[in-house]
Order: sequence, then C-alpha cells, then structure tokens
Amino acid sequence: MLTLPPSKLPRVGTTIFTVMSRLAQECGAINLSQGFPDFDPPPRLVELVTENMRRGVNQYAPMAGWPGLLEAIAAKVGDLYGCRVDPQASVTVTSGATEALFCAVHAVVRPGDEVVVLEPAYDSYEPAVELAGGRAVRVPLRRPGFGVDWDRVREALSPRTRLLIVNSPHNPTGAVFGPADLDAIEDVLLDTGVLLLSDEVYEHIVFDGRAHQSLLTRPALAARSFVVSSFGKTYHCTGWKVGYCVAPPALTIEFRKVHQFVQFAVAAPLQAALAKFVVESPGDARELGAFYQRKRDRFLELLAGTPLRPIPTAGTYFQLADYSAVSQQSDVEFSRALTREIGVAAIPVSVFSAGGLPEHLLRFCFAKNDATLGAAGERLSRLVAPGGCR
Repeated sequence: MLTLPPSKLPRVGTTIFTVMSRLAQECGAINLSQGFPDFDPPPRLVELVTENMRRGVNQYAPMAGWPGLLEAIAAKVGDLYGCRVDPQASVTVTSGATEALFCAVHAVVRPGDEVVVLEPAYDSYEPAVELAGGRAVRVPLRRPGFGVDWDRVREALSPRTRLLIVNSPHNPTGAVFGPADLDAIEDVLLDTGVLLLSDEVYEHIVFDGRAHQSLLTRPALAARSFVVSSFGKTYHCTGWKVGYCVAPPALTIEFRKVHQFVQFAVAAPLQAALAKFVVESPGDARELGAFYQRKRDRFLELLAGTPLRPIPTAGTYFQLADYSAVSQQSDVEFSRALTREIGVAAIPVSVFSAGGLPEHLLRFCFAKNDATLGAAGERLSRLVAPGGCR
C-alpha cells in the first residue's frame, strides 16, 4: 500500500469559501458567502479582451507582465499615492492577489523565521508562511472596532521576525487604516529589518469620505514593502485572476524568482485589455467606493428588518453581523443552519482566526445586484429572536 508522508499542512482542509458556496448550491440558497459579484465587468473591458484574442494576443505574456499594463500600474500608483516606481523593475502582474501573497512570503521567509499576522486574517496568509517553513505569530485585533493594537504588535516582534502582514481595507471585518496606523507602523518597525506585506486588494472600496491609506504613500514603508492589489476586485472580474505586486527592485527580484516557477505568466489577452482599460477609464476605479457604499447602505436597510446586528464597515464589500440575539450556536453551526433553513449563505468569522474566537459573527458579501440583496433580506427577515432559525 502507498504510504503518504505527513501532510505539510495538517490543520488545513478545504477552504470555507468552497464549503459554503457548495452548500449554498446544494440548498438553493442565496450565496452571500464567497466574495464575488453577481454582475458583469464593464462592457468595454470585455470588448477589449475579445479584441485582443481576435488580433492574436493569445501566447505567453512576458513573465513580469504585459509591458503596457506594468506602465499603467506604475502610473496609477504614482497618481493615487505619489509613489514613483519603475514599471519594469518594481511591478509584477500575478495570477490574482493570492499568488502575489504566496510569492511574497516565499521570496523572503525561511525556515525558522517568524511572521506577524493580525487576526482575524484572510485564510491564505498562514498556510503560505507554514509552507515556507516559517511560524505565524498572531496578534488579535481589538474589539469591537477591529483596530490594531500597535503596542501588542511591537511586543510580538523578535529577532526572528522577518515579515509583518497587514490588510486594509480589512477582510473580513471591513476596518480600514487611518493615517495614525501608518505612523504607528513606521514607529514600530523603526530600527528593525522587518519587511512588510500589505494586502490592499480592496483599495478602491472605502466609504464615508475616507481615503485609502496605502503603504505606498509613505516612502519609508514603501521601501520595505510588497504591496498587493487586485483587478478582479476593482473591475468585477474575480474569475480572471489578475492581480499585481509593487515592491522595491531588490524585493521584486526575489519575488519574481518565485513567481516564474509558480505561474510564470498571466493570460495575455486579459493583461492587454486591462492595460488599455486602466488608462481609458480611470473613473471606474475612482467611483467604486461610492458604488459599493450604496450597496452597503441598501444591505444595512435590509438588515434593519432582521434581528441581526450589523457591525460598522468602513471598506471592502463585506458586512459583519452579530447573530447572538437569534442563537448561541457556534458561527460555523449557525452559518450552516442559516444556509439550509433560511436559504442565505454567509461565512463564519471564527475561521479567520486560528483559535476560533467565540464571537457570534457572520460575514456577508453585498457585492450583489439589488434584486439579489432584496431577496436575501426577505429571507433573513424570517429569522426570529430568540430560538434560532425556523
């Protein structure tokens, strides 16, 4: 019989996003769990992809990225964040942000290194660290607002700390950094060699007049950072899996050493289309926050007719809600019951923390058409307090 070696990720199973989406499909539930829109990308962007395929842009793109797209990204971060970068030396296009996160970790983390992770945290961070032979050092975000306790981050640093992973706007909580957070990062990392990995995939989805606080706005932080973003989140095309990483040349060299053996190159017609669209239609990204703020506010109106208590969200297209008035089940149990009995799928927030924090919170995705949100709101209004799902 075949004897397998011990698993390299013994605590990892199928991701909760796959589990809940599958359950939603089986139950005919409205899927507000996995973070994808149920509407299409901009028509012009789809046209550009088709045009590129028809004119023969169907072979390998350059490993680092389509030259025009590298230039468009460099121009974008210069315009938005005042960060002037060499498109050829500091920008890399990746197969989605998840690949970029993985490559950044593996570019710099070695066996025995420590990586500080703020939790709840997106579920790909820690497995990437473990596969690189590193150890995640978890620092919990403060309740109730999910801000960062920078004193605890400072205490978590050690001579073995290689990397600090930050995420704003934050998945799953919707919290966002303010200028004081960037001040704190600069202060905490002063006189250390700790590098930064900044997950900024929701950079354009911030609400209520806030500005996204990219690490690229601070030269001292940009000099030690991998900054990761996603076209899928910005242009409603998550299935295309096109993201990118901006980093100083020395870090980019190491990043690309990994990228070339993980993905090598991203789909050429998609890159060529995005290169033109980013330049042609800058307003699409700039208007994204207002677009999703309207959806957030509509979803909050719908939740007002339920016993669920929303937690304020300042960014992303996710809304947390406290269900403790309905049930004392664990969030994993309640999310399954909600899907099966009420017909709405959400993500239990405990899966984003290694310890499975005992919070009665679910994450709902409101990147949906108004009709979808309305139908979900009607179903959620059937919840009763107390007593759980009917």
